Amino acid sequence: MAEFVPYLVMAALVGVGLIGGLLFVFSNFAMRAFAKLPEGEGMRAMQEINRTILNPLFLVIFMGTTAVAAASVVVGVMHTAAVWSTGLIAGGLLFGLGVFVVTAAGNVPLNNRLDRAEADSEEGRALWATYLRVWTKYNHVRVVSSVLAILAYGQALWSC
Repeated sequence: MAEFVPYLVMAALVGVGLIGGLLFVFSNFAMRAFAKLPEGEGMRAMQEINRTILNPLFLVIFMGTTAVAAASVVVGVMHTAAVWSTGLIAGGLLFGLGVFVVTAAGNVPLNNRLDRAEADSEEGRALWATYLRVWTKYNHVRVVSSVLAILAYGQALWSC
C-alpha cells in the first residue's frame, strides 16, 4: 500500500469539506435571501461576492482541492488492486467533474455575465431572474457532488 494515501485522502476531505460547505450556504439560504431583497440589491450583493471571493485563500483551497482530486484519480488508477482505489477515483471524479467542471463551465460564465450587467436596468433585472434560477441549479449539482465526494473519500480512508 502507498503510505501517503491516507494523507492524500485527508487533504481531499478537508478541501472538499470547505468548498462543499461554502457551496451549501448558497444552495441552502443565501440565494433565497438575495432573491428577497429589494430590486437590484440582491444582484449587487452577488456581484460583490463574486468579486470578493477571488482572493488568494479561496483560490488556493479551490485549486488545491482540484489538484488533490486529480492526483486521487491518478493514484487510484495506478493502484486498482487496493481496496481504497475505488473511493479515491470516485472522490476525485466527483469533485473534478461535479464541482470544478460545473463551476468552470456553468457558474463562472454566469458570474461573468452578471458582473457586466447593470442592476437597475431592465436587462439586468431579466438577467438576475434567470441567474438566480440557473446558477442555483448548477450550485445544487456542486453541493451534491461535494457530499458524494466526501462519502467516497471517507470509504477510501476507512479502507486504508
